[in-house]
Amino acid sequence: MAFNMSLRVAVLFKDRCQPKQCSTECVRFCPRVRAGAVETIMTGDRGKPVISEELCIGCGICVHKCPFTAIRIIGLADELETDLIHQYGENGFRLFRLPTIQEGKVVGLLGMNGIGKTTILNILAGEFVPNLGNLEPDEGWEPVLEHFRGTQINAHFKEIAEGDLKVSLKPQYVDRMQKLFTGPVAPLMEKADERGALDEVVEALGLSGIMMRDMADLSGGELQRVAIGATMLKDADIYMFDEPSSYLDIHQRMRVAHAIQGMTDIGQILVVEHDLAILDFISDMVYVMYGSEATYGVVAEPRSVRNAINAYLQGYLREENIRFRDESIEFDVHPPREDWESLPMLTYGPLKKEFDGFTLTAGKGVIHEGEVVGVVGPNATGKTTLVKILAGVIKPSDGKVDTDVSVSYKPQYIAPDFNGTVREYLYTVIGNFEEDKFFKAEVYAPLRLEMLLTKEVKALSGGELQRVAVAGAISRDADLYLLDEPSAYLDASERMIAARTVRRVMEKRGKSALIVDHDIYLIDLISDSLLVFEGEPSIEGHSVGPLPLHAGMNRFLSTVGITFRRDPETKRPRINTPGSRLDRQQKSSGEHYYTGKLREEDEEE
Repeated sequence: MAFNMSLRVAVLFKDRCQPKQCSTECVRFCPRVRAGAVETIMTGDRGKPVISEELCIGCGICVHKCPFTAIRIIGLADELETDLIHQYGENGFRLFRLPTIQEGKVVGLLGMNGIGKTTILNILAGEFVPNLGNLEPDEGWEPVLEHFRGTQINAHFKEIAEGDLKVSLKPQYVDRMQKLFTGPVAPLMEKADERGALDEVVEALGLSGIMMRDMADLSGGELQRVAIGATMLKDADIYMFDEPSSYLDIHQRMRVAHAIQGMTDIGQILVVEHDLAILDFISDMVYVMYGSEATYGVVAEPRSVRNAINAYLQGYLREENIRFRDESIEFDVHPPREDWESLPMLTYGPLKKEFDGFTLTAGKGVIHEGEVVGVVGPNATGKTTLVKILAGVIKPSDGKVDTDVSVSYKPQYIAPDFNGTVREYLYTVIGNFEEDKFFKAEVYAPLRLEMLLTKEVKALSGGELQRVAVAGAISRDADLYLLDEPSAYLDASERMIAARTVRRVMEKRGKSALIVDHDIYLIDLISDSLLVFEGEPSIEGHSVGPLPLHAGMNRFLSTVGITFRRDPETKRPRINTPGSRLDRQQKSSGEHYYTGKLREEDEEE
C-alpha cells in the first residue's frame, strides 16, 4: 500500500497465539527488548504478549518468528490516527472512518471479509457506542458527538443518542432466525408489519407460497427472503441490509434488488453485498473499504457505482493512491464457440431422478477434457441433485453415468466434521503439501491458507471453511471436479480469486470441472460452457446443455428477463437498467449477454 507510514498498528490474533507451545520467540528476538526496552513486548493475560505500538519500530521480526502466525504489524498513514472510530481492545482490530447514508439513494458498502463492514452497520444502527480508540470504560455518546461536531454524521449519532432515530437491520446470518422464531412465517411477518405493507412486501419478494410454512422447515433462500421482508416491514428511518443475496438464485436476487430500490422514498438505505453484479445494479453510490482481515479496515471516499467496483477489481484507489491488492481481477470476453475440440471426458444421460413431489430430467450431456462447465438456474430445479448423481452420492431413477471417471466433490453444504487443524486436514487430503510447489503457488497462496493452518477446522468461519474445502477439492487427484456453490460465504474479492484459481488449476492440469453457482461474475470468469436448468421450482426441473457459454448465457438471462452489457474498462458484466435503451436494443437482437465491442457512450443509461 502506498502510505506515508508513521501510524503503527500491532494486532495479536489471540485465537492463534499458543504461548504454552512456543518459546516466546516474539519477546526473545525483539531487537528493542534485547536493547533494554523491555516494555516493547511484555507478557500479558494467559502468557500472551502485549505489544507497545509506541515503542515498536516495525521491524517485523516478531511477525516472522511467531510459529503460529499470530502477530501482524502494519504501518498506516499518519492522518488516519484522527479517523479512528473503534478499537476492539489492546492490540485488537481497528476501524477507521464511517460511510454517510444519503436521502433517496441506495448506498453500497464493498470490501473483503473481516475488515469491519458488519461493525459499521452495528455502529450506525446504535447497537453499541464507538470508543474512538479509547480503551477506558464506556463514556457514552458525548465524546462521539464532540468528535463529529459540525459533520453530517453528528446529526445521525445525536438522533440515536436521544432515541429519535429508528433503524431496521437485516443481519448477515439469517440461519439464526430458526433459533429465535418458531411456528409459521405468517405470524412473524404480521408482527413485523409496522407500515401496513404486508401484502405489498409478500408480493414483491414472492413469499406467498411459504407464509403458512413453519420457520424450522425453510431453506436458506426462504429464510433470507423472510428476513428481508421483516426488515422492510418495520417503520424505520434507515434500512440496512447485510448480504441480502446470500442463498438466493439470480431470479430471487433481482426481485430483492427491485424491492430494496423501491424503499428509497420510505427511508435511507445501506447495503453490504458481495455479488458485484447485484451491488452494481442496486446502488446509487458505493463506499469501498480496504484493510487487512481481522487487523484493520478503512472506509474510502464515496464513488460512483461504476468507478467504485472497477477500483475494487483493480485493487487500486487512484484518488487516495492506495493499492490494496497486488493483482487486478480481469475479465475476458469469450468468443462464441460452436463445438469443443477436445475428447469427451464424461458422458451421462438421459437421466431421471424422482423424489416425493419433485422430478429431475436431464438430457444427454458431454463434458470434455479440460472443459469447465458452469451450472446456472433457479433454486430447487435439480442442480445439486445432478451434481450428486455425477458424484455417485445418489443414483438416478433411470439412466446411467460413466463410472470409469474419478471424481472430486465439494458439496453445497460443508460439514466441518474433521477433528484437527487445517494443516492436519490438508495432509490427509494432499499429503506433504508443504513440499508441493504447484499446490503452494497455485492454490495455497491465492486462497490465503497460511493464516489458517493452526486453526481447528471446526472453529473456522464460513468463508474460511469454504476456502479450505475448495482447496482440498481441487487438489485431489481426479478426472472431474464438482464444486457446488464455491462462492458461498466468500467476499467479492475471494470469489473472483477462487474462480481464477480453479480455472488455472484445470487449465494447467488438463482437468475438467462442473461448477454450480449463482454469482454471474464467478460463472463468467470460470466457464467455457453452460449447463442451464429450467422448470418449476420444487416440482419439476430439467437441464439443457452443456451449451457454448454465449448461447447458454443468452438462454439463461432471457428466462430472468435481464440483459448484460460489458464495462469498457474492466470488461466485467453489468446489468442493464430494465427498459433502458441498451436493454431494449439487446432484447430485440437476442443479445442478452453482450460480448461485442464497447463504447463509452454505451455506459450512458
